[in-house]
Amino acid sequence: MKDLPKIFDDFSESRKKGFITIKNLKDEGRKVVGTFCTYTPWEIITASGAVAVSLCAKSDETIPDAEKHLPRNLCPLIKSSYGFAITDKCPYFYFSDLIVGETTCDGKKKMYEYLGEIKNVHVMQLPQTYKGEDSYRLWKNEIFKLKDMLEKEFNVEITEEKIKDAIKIRNKERLALKEFYELGKMCPPPITGLEMLRVLNGATFKWDKEVEISELNELIKESKAKYEDGERKVSPKAKRILITGCPMGDATEKIVNAIEENGGVVVCYENCTGVKEISKLVNEDIDPFDALADKYLNIGCSCMTPNDNRISLLSELVEDYKVDGVIDVILQACHTYSVESYNIKRFINENKNMPYMSIETDYSQTDVGQIKTRIAAFIEML
Repeated sequence: MKDLPKIFDDFSESRKKGFITIKNLKDEGRKVVGTFCTYTPWEIITASGAVAVSLCAKSDETIPDAEKHLPRNLCPLIKSSYGFAITDKCPYFYFSDLIVGETTCDGKKKMYEYLGEIKNVHVMQLPQTYKGEDSYRLWKNEIFKLKDMLEKEFNVEITEEKIKDAIKIRNKERLALKEFYELGKMCPPPITGLEMLRVLNGATFKWDKEVEISELNELIKESKAKYEDGERKVSPKAKRILITGCPMGDATEKIVNAIEENGGVVVCYENCTGVKEISKLVNEDIDPFDALADKYLNIGCSCMTPNDNRISLLSELVEDYKVDGVIDVILQACHTYSVESYNIKRFINENKNMPYMSIETDYSQTDVGQIKTRIAAFIEML
């Protein structure tokens, strides 16, 4: 990218570079665990000595292959995930010794049955509400089951000390990512929303967390230094947009591009690509299993009912980031986010007195023109 610290490119390319890294780690004898969702407790996998990797799931490249087995009117993330698996086009899936899924939605739950014919798949039974002692006990028990399964599969012992060490390094990473994305609070921000998205996505594919944290700190320092020297990448007049909704990746950059080409700037991503998982740390002062159960169960995903945590986080972010408008990105056939959009619209319009729009899309580029037209009209209204 032009006029950017080189480290921005490093984060953007980290997924591709990660293919070679994962192969090398496998050659060294490391185990690899593929994951799909932020509900998967990364710390337990790390404590087993394995490497947790996010699987390819955000491109339309393999969707035609997936549709030979799966219905066309299914979430593109599910179809993409399955398509990459059956075509061997995802090196991370290929090198995974185990896949960990979670029952966030019915589509993924049924897709895991097919994945189980290709790889060893362990599915965590996620409660559909984070309220009440029963949900807490169920989820804590699922974390114990994951621990026991990893110990058996990889012939290792996962001690509390190893889990506590993993919690500390993951919290340290969360704090570095939080400091990075909070650059969006500045008016105008020193980075564009597209740059922010690429770094947040790229961080998922950096497995030496100490190195990643150091690179994030360098990136923050250089971005602020350029800003203090007078560089302005974003116009002070740009309308400040918060994106909420479904996970985002390369294929949905079309929405960010449309915003930033039409007088807006994305200052915050509430979805699980951005703030949703990072914003809350794991409590390091209590029993590690209690701490992990509490932290992960309280992620404000639309699969939860009622989803009060999403509303609370949105309320905080709208104020902290001085947002002018909210755009809800919903993947086609993602029923929980689609149904919940009415509640989000009411909250943003009535409680925050702020403009809101929802965009339903998939991973193709066929709707780029329509998206640009709608977003241009929305930002002009702001």
